[in-house]
Amino acid sequence: MSDNQNTALTAAEIAQLWSAYLNSSMCNCIFTYFSHTVEDQELQSMLQDSIQLTEKHLQKLTGFFENEGLSVPYGFKAEEDVKATSPRLYSENFTLNFLYNIAMFAVNFYALSKTLAVRSDVLEYFNTCLMEINEYETKLKNMLLNKGIYMKSPHVIPVKETSFVESKKFMGGLFGDKRPLNVIEITNIYMNLKRNALGKTVMVGFSQVAQSKEVGQFMARGRDIAAKHTKVFAEMLEESYLPASMTWDMEVTDSISPPFSDKLMMFMTTSLIALSAGIYATSAASSARKDISVNFIRLSAEIANFAEDGANILIKNGWFEEPPHPADHDELANI
Repeated sequence: MSDNQNTALTAAEIAQLWSAYLNSSMCNCIFTYFSHTVEDQELQSMLQDSIQLTEKHLQKLTGFFENEGLSVPYGFKAEEDVKATSPRLYSENFTLNFLYNIAMFAVNFYALSKTLAVRSDVLEYFNTCLMEINEYETKLKNMLLNKGIYMKSPHVIPVKETSFVESKKFMGGLFGDKRPLNVIEITNIYMNLKRNALGKTVMVGFSQVAQSKEVGQFMARGRDIAAKHTKVFAEMLEESYLPASMTWDMEVTDSISPPFSDKLMMFMTTSLIALSAGIYATSAASSARKDISVNFIRLSAEIANFAEDGANILIKNGWFEEPPHPADHDELANI
C-alpha cells in the first residue's frame, strides 16, 4: 500500500480511533484495579503488561488526534475513575473470565477497525492491535483451560449424512412440534446464555458498589434482565436435552467499596448492552427456527429500552462524551 499518511482521516477511521481511545482508557482503569486484587502470578504478569500496553496505545492514539488537529477524547483517568486499593469485588476465577470476555470483544473491535482503515498508518496501527489482542485472548483462554474453568459449548454428535432441507417445516412454527436445534442455533443460544450469565454477575457487583442510588437501581435492573434472558436461553437448550446450567452467583464478595467510578461502570454497562443488541440481531438472522428468532427479537426490544435509560443517565450526569461530528450547517446558516 502506498504511503498516504497525508490523506485526511475518513469518518470510519476517526470513529474507530475515538472508540479505541475510550476503550483503552477504560481498560487501563480495569487492569489497574485487578492488578491489585489477583494473586495468580501468571495473570498478574499479564495485567502488568496490559497496563503498559494500554498506556502505549493511549500515547499513539493521542498522536493521531493531535496530528489531525482534533480534540483528544477525555475518556477515563486512573486518578478519577479507579480506586485500586478497594477490596476484591469478584473471585479470581470470575476475574479471569471477565478479562477473557473483554479480550473477545476487543478481538472483534480491532478486526472491524482493520477492515475499515484505509490510511496506511491507521491500518498498521489496528493490524498491530489485532495481533496483540489475539495473543492476549489465546493466553487467557489457555489459562481458563488449564484451570478447568473454561465454559465450552455443548458437545453434540451430528448425523454423518449430508442432507438438504426438503420441507418448510424446517423453519418451524411458534407452536406445535419443533425440530431439534442445529449447531448454529446451539452456538447462538449458548454464547448468549454465557454472556448474560457473566453480565448478571458483573451487575450484581456494580449494584453493590454504585455510589448513586440511580446507578445502583439501574445495575439491579440490568441484573434482573440478564437473569431473565439467561433463563430463556437455558430453557431453549434444555428442550433439546442439552446442558444449560451456568451461574456465577457465588463469585461476588460482600464488598461495598467502589473500585470504579459510576461513570466508568455506566459506560461499560451501556457499551456491553449495545454489543448485545448487535449480537442478538445476528443470532436472530442466523437462526432458522421461527420461535428462536422471535425470542431474540423480543429480548432485543427489552435491552434497547434498557440501553436508552442508561444513555439518559449518562447524559443527565454529564458523562456522555459525544463522538466527533461534522459541523451542523443548518445551525451555521444565516437564515
